[in-house]
Amino acid sequence: MSSTPITLNSKLPAVGTTIFSVMSQLAKIHGAINLSQGFPDFDCDPALMELVNQYMKAGKNQYAPMTGVPELTEQIAQKIEKMYGAKLSAADEITVTVGATQAIFTIISSCIQAGEEVILIEPAYDSYRPSIELCGGVPVCYELTKPDFKIDWDRFKSLVTSKTKMIIINTPHNPTGSILTATDLETLQALTRDTNIIVLSDEVYEHLIYDGVQHESVLRYPELLARSFVTFSFGKTFHATGWRVGYCVAPKYLMKEFRKVHQFNVFTINTPTQYALADYLKTASHYLALSDFFQKKRDYFLSAISTSRFKPIPCQGTYFQLVDYSAISLENDVEFAKRITKDYRVAAIPISGFYSSGRNDQVIRFCFAKKEETLAAAAEMLCTI
Repeated sequence: MSSTPITLNSKLPAVGTTIFSVMSQLAKIHGAINLSQGFPDFDCDPALMELVNQYMKAGKNQYAPMTGVPELTEQIAQKIEKMYGAKLSAADEITVTVGATQAIFTIISSCIQAGEEVILIEPAYDSYRPSIELCGGVPVCYELTKPDFKIDWDRFKSLVTSKTKMIIINTPHNPTGSILTATDLETLQALTRDTNIIVLSDEVYEHLIYDGVQHESVLRYPELLARSFVTFSFGKTFHATGWRVGYCVAPKYLMKEFRKVHQFNVFTINTPTQYALADYLKTASHYLALSDFFQKKRDYFLSAISTSRFKPIPCQGTYFQLVDYSAISLENDVEFAKRITKDYRVAAIPISGFYSSGRNDQVIRFCFAKKEETLAAAAEMLCTI
């Protein structure tokens, strides 16, 4: 059938296939160990899977309430109070979402008008910028740099203008593994005081923080929480990224706007999984052991590559390890990541893909949320490069 193609002005003309898809596909083609995309190669707790099956068989297969199954939002509220001391309304201040990415898109869609500025901290999770641009917002980028990837708040403050409507933070931070400290959160709180700036805090790796350090959630800071949306991920916490279940927390006046978009975006989330998670949260303290669980994986991987020529950059949180390869090659990070996938059968993510500028510091990211045998096999190859 022949027809005259219509003319379409792309709303995201600069966006192509994500580097995550590119590297995962390359890993598949070459039979490489995939340490690129952030997902475990092990299953979640069989008890949790059995709960999902149980609720399917019990007939919990129709639409759930738009805001989430009440049993689950109540358990989330109790978990938040236990961990962070914040007392939230399960009915008015918590909404279950299709993972954190949908929550982030919905937050930005509900708040950002054309021409308003949103400050991003880069390298940044790749959904932030396109979401802003789709709403006509203007991304304003603050660049973190190696080796510590910390915020210089004096430099950061210079980006705040009368047009600044939102600041997006991510802690623990993907892809760098850095974290925000109490001083960082207090500085942000002071910076936004007496302004109309909204804070979007992406905290999907809240339980993956190491070396005895406490996660500094926005939820610990009442003044900051009063102007913030906070996003979380059950997929990251319970090793089930494919379930795509997360949640958003915000004060009632902000959540009201969020739900206006949410109801027409996805409306509701997988029902039996919500009931299963509600039950699981009542009895399981799985998430309390995650720091030790993943720290052991981080330390095992670092030990396994210790004889390589890669220079690890300290990882304080997430399940990602950055390494500097400048002692190995002068190639840019995309070329290098592709080459080691093809020639050494280990896939990584180039960090330049997380910068709007394409900044290349000769750093790549490995995911260590893998079985020990997977990490051992990958490390053996990396030590030969």
